[in-house]
Amino acid sequence: MVFSSNIFLLYFMPVFFLLYFVMPRKTRNYVLLLASLIFYAWGAPEFIIQLVASVVANFYLVKLMCRSNDPRLRKWLCGISIFIPIGLLLFYKYGNFTMENLNFFRGLFGKAPHEWKRILLPIGISFFSFQSVTYTLDTYRGVNKPMERLTDFMLYITMFPQLIAGPIIRYCDVADQIRSRESSMADRLQGFYRFVIGLCKKILIADVIGAEVDAVLGPSNLTGLGAEQLAEIFNRVAALDSTTAWLVALAYAFQIYFDFAGYSDMAIGLGRIMGFKFPENFDNPYTSRSITEFWRRWHMTLGAFIMNYLYIPLGGNRKGKGRMYFNLWICFLISGLWHGASWNFVIWGALHGLFICLDKLFLGKVMKKIGKAPSVILTFVTVVLIWLFFRIEDLGLTWTLITRMFAFDFVAPNWHDVIQLVITLIVAAFFSFITLTKFGQRLQEKVYFTEFNSGQHIAVWIVSIFAFLFCLAALNASGFSPFIYFRF
Repeated sequence: MVFSSNIFLLYFMPVFFLLYFVMPRKTRNYVLLLASLIFYAWGAPEFIIQLVASVVANFYLVKLMCRSNDPRLRKWLCGISIFIPIGLLLFYKYGNFTMENLNFFRGLFGKAPHEWKRILLPIGISFFSFQSVTYTLDTYRGVNKPMERLTDFMLYITMFPQLIAGPIIRYCDVADQIRSRESSMADRLQGFYRFVIGLCKKILIADVIGAEVDAVLGPSNLTGLGAEQLAEIFNRVAALDSTTAWLVALAYAFQIYFDFAGYSDMAIGLGRIMGFKFPENFDNPYTSRSITEFWRRWHMTLGAFIMNYLYIPLGGNRKGKGRMYFNLWICFLISGLWHGASWNFVIWGALHGLFICLDKLFLGKVMKKIGKAPSVILTFVTVVLIWLFFRIEDLGLTWTLITRMFAFDFVAPNWHDVIQLVITLIVAAFFSFITLTKFGQRLQEKVYFTEFNSGQHIAVWIVSIFAFLFCLAALNASGFSPFIYFRF
């Protein structure tokens, strides 16, 4: 089940909130927990038992860890508690990748490949695995006390608004809200507005652009396609003129931003309706003046996780510059592999790590000297090019598209064929870069963070209802598509 589907928008969401607010306050966490388990079971019924079992095991392991006065035993229990979610993640996410590479090397030595049954990837496994790890490590470090009730811990891990694709929430940031929270009428209205904003980003921008991207590049996962289908995609990309190639590359950059930012807005909005204050996940990343700044603005909760649980434990910048550059690069290499069990993701992460190291060495100073507009443009173009390794699984196909982009055979497009895409890209660019102006900054502050008065609520409520209905109509006309980050 996804947020941008009829089953969620017309049935699950209204029924859930009706039951949630009708029930006494003391029982609302149980309603939310039950709804979250149903939500996950709807999309991954074969994995729900393992999810619940791993949550229960981690809960009691952390309790035992905190009760123990033996430092060795505490470390062992901490390690086991971390191994359970990470072990599941390694098995489900990297089992196929490991076997494919093993068979590749066996083929080099003339040996027959091993046969295996392909492992299905449970949706959202990376996100709830990371949240389990943060709870264990923060409790071990004394950042927070262990939860007293199993149901509270299960709710923290499985809460449906952020279960599938984040934001990644540290337990210490949400513990008090799980125990007790207020949901005023203003919270409920503001949450609904934020949800509708995300829904519009997903359905009216990301999905419209995504359909055009898929029409050229084919599905993002090429596994299972036959030789003829792959050849057709290669030939189609190889025949692109530079204008169309750049349109495709720009389209994907905006698609992934509005797809993921749209999901985050919906998750934050749903949480706000119930009184939760989830952390922001995006801060206008395409207005960045360097790749380092881009990663301070893109998927901010993942960046915080990498900083706190990988970069700093590796030594951060405390062991000399050489070690700092290595730590930065290895963190982004791992981040790339986390995004997907394929070499294109590894290259995507490695390239971002490389540019961040170059920022530290000299590139950051260069970007400051050349001025705001040129640095934003250069950073955006760099991000657009690196996104291609994220989108296209086959490295040969990626290189073919890049060569077409720089073939410099620009021709005027057939406007009849691309007019919808171009208009949507202009809208996407407007909302992506508007905060470069003071007017845009004030507008974003007003829309996202202002507490409206009663008169404003009426106007915004009417606009939101019409936008919601329009999104429903567009959804039923085109059909829904899953969020990109559901794969991870």
